[in-house]
Amino acid sequence: MNRKIFIVLLGLVVLVTASIGAGQEKKIARRDLPAAVEKTVAEQSKGATISGFSTEMEHGKRIYEASLVVNGHRRDISMDAEGKILEVEEEVPLESLPAKVRESLTRLAGTGSIARVESLTKGGKLVAYEAVVKTGKKRSEIQVGPDGEKLAHPE
Repeated sequence: MNRKIFIVLLGLVVLVTASIGAGQEKKIARRDLPAAVEKTVAEQSKGATISGFSTEMEHGKRIYEASLVVNGHRRDISMDAEGKILEVEEEVPLESLPAKVRESLTRLAGTGSIARVESLTKGGKLVAYEAVVKTGKKRSEIQVGPDGEKLAHPE
């Protein structure tokens, strides 16, 4: 019986380890991008500085991300293997946000300070604002909708 328990536990450890590794982001070189992704990167990076590339598996699909610096702020573009843009995360100044969004983020940050804010765009549509909040040495993320209201689910 102990041998069966050991085998079951060993199998669980292998499954958990494999699932953790599957979602991890891996840095890659530009030469490792599929041709369709390279084409999208070339179009989207005009006038920008490319910081790097990464890939990961999300919901069983390979996703590629290009990290750019545009006019001094960060822009991360996530694409599928066919080069279709899935999501754009773009750093935006807190003071440039609509008042209701700014107020909601500040309220949700509580005693923490907002270190960075990004707009999240999916399918060409603004779906949320995300802020990194620093409270002491701890960092967390908060999100609100484009109207400053609480989201039904995280984006």
